[in-house]
Amino acid sequence: MNTVASTVDIHRSADRRHLRYGWLDAHHSFPMAGNFDLQEHAHGLLMAHNEDTVFAGEGFDTHPHEDMEIVTWVLSGSLVHQDSAGHSGLVRPGLAQRMGAGSGILHSERNDSIRAGGERVTDPVHLVQMWVPPNESGLAPEYQELDVTDELASGRLVAVASGLKRHSGDAAIGIRNRHTAFYAARLEAGQTVTAPEAPFVHVFVARGEVHMEGSGTLHQGDAVRMTSTGGQRISAIDSAEVLIWEMHAGFARDATITP
Repeated sequence: MNTVASTVDIHRSADRRHLRYGWLDAHHSFPMAGNFDLQEHAHGLLMAHNEDTVFAGEGFDTHPHEDMEIVTWVLSGSLVHQDSAGHSGLVRPGLAQRMGAGSGILHSERNDSIRAGGERVTDPVHLVQMWVPPNESGLAPEYQELDVTDELASGRLVAVASGLKRHSGDAAIGIRNRHTAFYAARLEAGQTVTAPEAPFVHVFVARGEVHMEGSGTLHQGDAVRMTSTGGQRISAIDSAEVLIWEMHAGFARDATITP
């Protein structure tokens, strides 16, 4: 088993790459646009972590993906998904979406600007989309949704999507990577959760402000990338939402720990 030094790196919201395309306001925690090697810039297995605001009537037209597990988490508004495997869904806050691109899939994601009955909505949709690789290439495409609204009301860290063996009996939707899990927590002021201990952990403040042991105050859009550590308490300063990835493997450049 290879080991890597324990590190805690704080990445501020303002240091992310900011892209604005008129209908899209995007912040990328890892390089995405252009000719970038996603593995080279990953933290553990997390290759993409994009915070997007998509304006009404707009969205990502049909485009391809292959051999990627894609988790989408909506913070406000709603997002319409359609893909070439016949799946469709309406993703809203509290309902997680996971698409396994597998051997190849085409899909579109658009702001749900028209409701049943013809009502037009002008609100943007604000979302976070995250990518990790599957353990195997060429798998059949998959699509899952999971509503964890009730679980989030508890103020605890909720396992939303996971490939870890210990979550096999939980309600979490699957990820076809046995080394990773994705969690979310909605916290009121004073509520606390604890970051998992793992070779690689990524903590992201999606909303509000929190205090994290050893890292101080984190604001909306801030992230902490941890290597060979964990167990830090994360306490809400005000109403907050926190997204966490636990990863027990990474790419070769990380001198990874692979069970």
